[in-house]
Amino acid sequence: MTRWGILATGTIAAKFAADLRHAPGASLVAVGSRSVEAAKSFAGRFDVPRAHGSWEALAADPDVDVIYVATPHSAHFEAAMTCLRAGKPVLCEKPVTLDRASAAELVSTARSTGVFFMEAMWTRVNPTVRTVLDLIADGTIGRVTTVQADFGIYGPFPPSHRLRARELGGGALLDLGIYPVTMAHLVLGAPDHIRAWAKIGPEGTDENTGIVFGYDESAAVAALTCGLVGTTPVEATITGTDGRIELPTFFMADRYTLHRPGKDPVTVANPHPGHGYQFEALEVQRCLAEGLLESPLVPHATTLEVMGLLDEIRSQIGVNY
Repeated sequence: MTRWGILATGTIAAKFAADLRHAPGASLVAVGSRSVEAAKSFAGRFDVPRAHGSWEALAADPDVDVIYVATPHSAHFEAAMTCLRAGKPVLCEKPVTLDRASAAELVSTARSTGVFFMEAMWTRVNPTVRTVLDLIADGTIGRVTTVQADFGIYGPFPPSHRLRARELGGGALLDLGIYPVTMAHLVLGAPDHIRAWAKIGPEGTDENTGIVFGYDESAAVAALTCGLVGTTPVEATITGTDGRIELPTFFMADRYTLHRPGKDPVTVANPHPGHGYQFEALEVQRCLAEGLLESPLVPHATTLEVMGLLDEIRSQIGVNY
């Protein structure tokens, strides 16, 4: 049995706690918050045995095997570092930090102390996405020529909301855009060319962002968008010389449709309980059981490479933290 602790008590923490019930071998034993009242309230909701009133107390709990960090982006670095320095394995919500440099510091600390560390990029461990990647690798749609992916929602959100506030790492890119960027990276790898434009809001964070990746060797293109100004389809389409694959709600996919010339479309459903956070928990548990310090599905190098892409995009659109 893997004994989990959750650091933070917000919406994502609650979804992860609920989905742990669908992860065989997982047991939620502790929650930590800077507010003991918040920790106790969360513990009551999810029948968690222990509630800690500080991050340090959670990290020091001898009965916790691994900690899931679910704070806003701006606190990821401090929270994850607190756990790593205490010798606790960490699954840290995406984006793992606000920039590549701080992400690299977390990775360096994890490696030097011999502690497991993984970014909670659930798309990379999603079973449907993994199946689609296998189909592409097998040549099912031929050579990939384009990846199109979008993630747009509509609030409206107040200026103090984590999606808008600069001090909380707000903006569409880090919260939503990381998913289209990750999808392109999963299929095509790191691009040779990046072009980005965004509408910047009064808080200094991006409200509506467009990104194009170009790849020299394959001549492929990725067209990616994210925004806080309207609800988009939230789909990914991967087109190749011999067909295409469509992934609705691609970041937490439970189905895909394969289109090939001269054949009827084929939709394959792979439903799962909950939201899908259990798959990242199961990957962590597998890695811990095997004594790994990083996941082969979400390796440190990949986390850092994507953070570097986000840094470059932010530089082009004029967002800094």
